Amino acid sequence: MALTKEERRLRIKRRIRKIVSGTAERPRMSVYRSNAQISVQLIDDKAGKTLLSVSSLCKEIAEKKGNKTEQAAFVGAAVAEKAKAAGIEAVVFDRNGYLYHGRVKALADAARNGGLNF
Repeated sequence: MALTKEERRLRIKRRIRKIVSGTAERPRMSVYRSNAQISVQLIDDKAGKTLLSVSSLCKEIAEKKGNKTEQAAFVGAAVAEKAKAAGIEAVVFDRNGYLYHGRVKALADAARNGGLNF
């Protein structure tokens, strides 16, 4: 029997999470993408804490006009800015089972351009 899209994504997610883990010095940058929004969290897996999060629902990002890919780029730039303010220079990227193109790629490229290393 064929897998549904969600089952396939969760399988890929588990395969990625076996390898990718975040620390306080190099947190895991986890991306969540819904149909209309995108959000990202910086997570310290050793302590089990979310260090910071940014979403396209944040006031300063939501008032900017643009399509969903442009919104993802705004989120990427905002997470890079907040991470710099928190003293985080490097992260490990967790695409959370989503394919690396479109909104996920736009977010990652904007975060790299903002100064995050991954």
